[in-house]
Amino acid sequence: MAFNKMFIMLPVMLAARKIDGEDPNIVFMLRALYGAVQAVAVLVVLFIYTKAAAAADEKANEGVTIYVPPPPVPFEDPNAKKKYQEKSLTTHLVTTARSLVGSTLFGIVMTVGLHMWKGMIVGLAIQSIMCPFNLAENPLVSAVFFKGGLNNLKEKRIFGEKFREEMEDGDEITDEAGNTISFKKTDGKSGGKGKSDNNKKKAVEQKKSFEDILLDTWDLGAEADVAPLLAELTKKNINYTTKENGWTPVMIMSGLGCKNVDRALKKMKELGANPEIVDKEGWNALHWAAFHGSAEAAKVLLSKSDFDGITLGLHTVADKEGKMPGIHAKEEGNDDVAKVIAEAEATCAATADAGADEGLRKRK
Repeated sequence: MAFNKMFIMLPVMLAARKIDGEDPNIVFMLRALYGAVQAVAVLVVLFIYTKAAAAADEKANEGVTIYVPPPPVPFEDPNAKKKYQEKSLTTHLVTTARSLVGSTLFGIVMTVGLHMWKGMIVGLAIQSIMCPFNLAENPLVSAVFFKGGLNNLKEKRIFGEKFREEMEDGDEITDEAGNTISFKKTDGKSGGKGKSDNNKKKAVEQKKSFEDILLDTWDLGAEADVAPLLAELTKKNINYTTKENGWTPVMIMSGLGCKNVDRALKKMKELGANPEIVDKEGWNALHWAAFHGSAEAAKVLLSKSDFDGITLGLHTVADKEGKMPGIHAKEEGNDDVAKVIAEAEATCAATADAGADEGLRKRK
C-alpha cells in the first residue's frame, strides 16, 4: 500500500505546484475542501480509537502476545534478517489507535500553521487528496472498514504479526524495552503411528524475558522456586512493573507465601526494592501480603530493621476500593497477617509515646 500510494502522491504534488495561490477563489475552495476532509478524518480516527479500546477490553484478547514486524521499507533487502517486536495485543491496539489520533491532529496543526504563517497552499491540496489514502494504510482503519471490524483478531492478524510457535531460528526478536529475546527450535518427538500432525510439529523453546520469569514465579504460588527470579534481579530491574497490571518483584514475592520469602525480600531491599509502588488496583506490597495471607512477608515489610513499612505508611494506603491492607487481611480471614499489622502499629505507637515521655522528662 505504501509503494502504490506513490503513484498517486507524485502526480498530486506536481499538480499542486501549478495551482494559482494568488486567486482568492481557488484559495477559498482549497480551504473548504481541506476543512471538510480533515473534519471527516478526525471523526474517523476518534471512532477507530473507541473501537480499538473496546477490542482491548475483550476477554478473547487478554494475555495474547504477538510478534510484530516493523513497517515495510521501500527497496528493503529481501535477504535481511527478519525483525519482530514482542508486544501485548491489547496494549498494541490502544497505542496504535492513540498514535493515529496524535499523528492526524499533528498533521492538521502543521498544515494549517504553514498555510496561515507562510501562505502555503500546496499542503492543503496534497493533504486533501492524500488523507483518505493515509488513513486506509493504517491497520486499524483497514480492519474496521475493509475487514469486518476488530473481531477475531487472532485470525485476521491485522498487524502482520506472528505468534510464538511460528517464530523461526533466523528471526530477531526484541521486547518493548529493546532487550533481545532469543528463540531456538528443537524437533518434537513422535510417539509412533496414530499421532496427529500437531504432535509432529517443532516445539519452540524461548529464552524467557524478565517479565516471563516474574509471572511464571507467581503462577507457581507457594510451590515456586524463587531462585531463578532472584538470580535475574539487579538494581536496574528491581522495581520493574509488568505491562498489564503494574506488578513489581516485591509485590509478587510478598504475595507468594513460599519458603524463604523473608530472605528473598531482604535481598530485594538490598537491591533497592520500593514497597510503596502501587499496581493498577492501587495495591502496594503490604496489600499483596495481606490479601494472600503471607505473614512472613508482612513482618519483613513492617519491621523497623527491614523495609520499615510503618514509617513509610504502607498500612495506611487505601486501594481503589478504599481498602487498607489490614482490611484485606481481615476480610480474607488472614488473621495472622492482621495480627502482624496490628502489633507493628502498636509497637510504633508505644515507641512514639515513650519518646514523648522522655522528652518531657528532659524538659523538666
